[in-house]
Amino acid sequence: MKLSAFGTKFTTESGILSLMDDLGNALAGDQEMIMMGGGNPSHIPEVQQLMRERTLCILDNPKEFQHLIGVYDPPQGEVEFLDNLARLLKRELGWNVTARNIALSNGSQSGFFMLFNMFAGEYDDGSVKQIQLPLAPEYIGYADAGLSRDFFKAGHPKIDLLGDHLFKYRVDFSEIEIDQNTGAICVSRPTNPTGNVLTDDEMQQLDALAKQHQIPLMIDGAYGTPFPNLIFTEAKPLWNDNVIACMSLSKLGLPSARTGIIVANEEVIRAVSGVNAIMNLSTGSFGPVMTQEMVRTGEIIKISNELVKPYYQERSQLAVKEFQRALGDLPYYIHKPEGAMFLWLWFKDLPISSLELYQRLKERGVLVVSGHYFFPGIPDEWQHKHECIRVTYSQEADKVKRGIEIIGEEVAKAYAQG
Repeated sequence: MKLSAFGTKFTTESGILSLMDDLGNALAGDQEMIMMGGGNPSHIPEVQQLMRERTLCILDNPKEFQHLIGVYDPPQGEVEFLDNLARLLKRELGWNVTARNIALSNGSQSGFFMLFNMFAGEYDDGSVKQIQLPLAPEYIGYADAGLSRDFFKAGHPKIDLLGDHLFKYRVDFSEIEIDQNTGAICVSRPTNPTGNVLTDDEMQQLDALAKQHQIPLMIDGAYGTPFPNLIFTEAKPLWNDNVIACMSLSKLGLPSARTGIIVANEEVIRAVSGVNAIMNLSTGSFGPVMTQEMVRTGEIIKISNELVKPYYQERSQLAVKEFQRALGDLPYYIHKPEGAMFLWLWFKDLPISSLELYQRLKERGVLVVSGHYFFPGIPDEWQHKHECIRVTYSQEADKVKRGIEIIGEEVAKAYAQG
């Protein structure tokens, strides 16, 4: 079978394809796997109950049910949901937005595919632009989203050692080179994979750089404010006419709804809606209809702050303690967990690659993600890329504990064998 350049690029090996294949195969296989790799959110009982109750209300309302399954929404998204969300953002965050500033996408992944390729790649004048990541590691799903080669450039982070085997990445602004070939800046906050939350000062500096060079600043808030608000530290939300803020319903507990949210100036929203119409015809109704009342009343904020955030924060603290026990005096560091639902582990001078460690853990029934996938825009020769893994603590507590024990055993074995 002969494929186009597009076909070849999107069917060859990639980090996100490997991750999703692992998840699917593990669930379908005979061996019981401890799933500490993927980003599937926890099934929080109280949240699941709320979603069940909402589903029953929709089933009992013929008009809502018809809308859920039998109506194409506009390419920008479900109209009433956009109005209610705009009011929520204005009320809760003080953002000066209307429904004309919001568009939906069929999941954040497709949203970023549209945005990245709107601002980077080949332009009509023949120039080629890139997406600037202030620092890597960054989200695994970005790496292969560009239609052209060398789509990203990223800065090496500063690494602050904090004690108790903790560390934190910080933006090294001397590593950021913005020029005529830069189409946009993008950062996730909190960051997947590390749980890092860029400080308000770092965000203000990035915002100023973007305005100075007349390029947008994209902020991926799939884990951030105002929902699901998986931020365990102080962080002020940022939005203005030059910022493209992206959100999601997935980590609230609706990953299969595939609802991404883009908040931007009206020109960007019109462009996103046009691409949506061509790529998807329409955006899905399931997420907006399911959460319509939660958004209208503001209950979505209460769910996030009182159910979702405390659940993951407690799990995070427990997982750190388990790793500190399992890894003992080995030369390891855990990125300070400031948000999201992952821990990022750095094994300094690890004698094997993180990919080999991943393979060894997989053979023992534990799925993690090798850290080397998370460094788009940074050349392979940086050894740090091959000394890290990402794990999630969102599964059942006893399975996570057992998985951590196995990780500790395999890492100790790797250091011992040299």
